Amino acid sequence: MSDAAQPSAAEVRAAAEAVKAALDRHLDAVERRSGEGDPAVYAAFNELAAAAEVYDELLYDAYDEVTPFEIPGDDRLPAYTGPEEPSALSVLIRRDYVVAEPQRLLSQAQRIADLDPDIDTGNDKQGGGAAAGESVHTALGVVFGEFEPDEIASRHKEFGLEEGDSTLWVVAAEEAPEPGEWLSAPFDQADPHMVVCRFDMSSVFDEELEDDEELEDEDEDDLEVLEPGS
Repeated sequence: MSDAAQPSAAEVRAAAEAVKAALDRHLDAVERRSGEGDPAVYAAFNELAAAAEVYDELLYDAYDEVTPFEIPGDDRLPAYTGPEEPSALSVLIRRDYVVAEPQRLLSQAQRIADLDPDIDTGNDKQGGGAAAGESVHTALGVVFGEFEPDEIASRHKEFGLEEGDSTLWVVAAEEAPEPGEWLSAPFDQADPHMVVCRFDMSSVFDEELEDDEELEDEDEDDLEVLEPGS
């Protein structure tokens, strides 16, 4: 327990009272919910989680104690409130990669440059194609400048890349934005309430599935096999 800026007993008590109030609001929202994805329940859940987290932190800082509650992260989207018949939409995609084999990436970039010596490597060097395989930074610019993102996604191993998490959001809009309007900050204007559908991919999902399968196998092993007539 740290001696620096420890919260007072009154602050801890106030945080506990905030949790109690958030519990009441959450139960009230659940009892009054209008259906699946009710935004009031969603908001009350987040308020309860935030209040519990504050209390847990203050309790630990003041008394070196913790609560028995684990507040799960909530990556659910809020209820859709966009138009029933969207006239425009945006598709937001993020794919993460690890440069697992730098030498393979450098070789592929140089191969591309050898086929097109005038290729722009972005390093302002004369005969830029000859420098395509000099650095990972330059090689990435060459590879992603030559191939479409979907092609890189399907051939990532050829470029020495390893897939990480990825997500795709389809976001509805009342009307198409003006040309160039969002280019400086392409993801800042995404409203979660306007998301029509979302697709996430992560190795963590595979790990959870494997854990569930292991638990099922253990349950099957624990079953007692009864012989007929026993």
